Amino acid sequence: MAITLTTRWLQAMAALALLAAAGSHTELNAQGFGSNETVDRIIGSEVKQEETRTSTEAGKVSSAIDRTRENIGTVRKTSKLDKVDIVFLTDAARSEGGPPPAIETKIKQHQDDIAELRKEIEANALLFNAIDSRRVAAEDVLAIEFDDPGKVVIYAAAKPSG
Repeated sequence: MAITLTTRWLQAMAALALLAAAGSHTELNAQGFGSNETVDRIIGSEVKQEETRTSTEAGKVSSAIDRTRENIGTVRKTSKLDKVDIVFLTDAARSEGGPPPAIETKIKQHQDDIAELRKEIEANALLFNAIDSRRVAAEDVLAIEFDDPGKVVIYAAAKPSG
């Protein structure tokens, strides 16, 4: 009898825990990423975006790609940032045929490092939520640059949504 009561009590507690978890998940989904205030509260950083052509940022993107290996370590350690800048390289988006030849060559030279960087971004809650809030897939990230303390620039071969 005691075992049956203990088992039922454990089952009831597990069910309550599941309901509580489902309720908080629903609240997060209902909150959405629709407002900048919500994004800032979740990420804890100001998230800005800009659109440009790859030719305008070619030097910076190329340099950031060359530093991908060292930036992977920084991504792993990053848990707080003051500012996240997402630079949409609109002419490098897949729908536009992908990055121009000079950048594509750099990407091929560092393809393993870039693949690892993308995995680290997906594993980093702050960075993942920052790009996700702007509907950027990790696979569209070409490079990341930590140019000032507390600030990161993420270069994405994508177009902003909507």
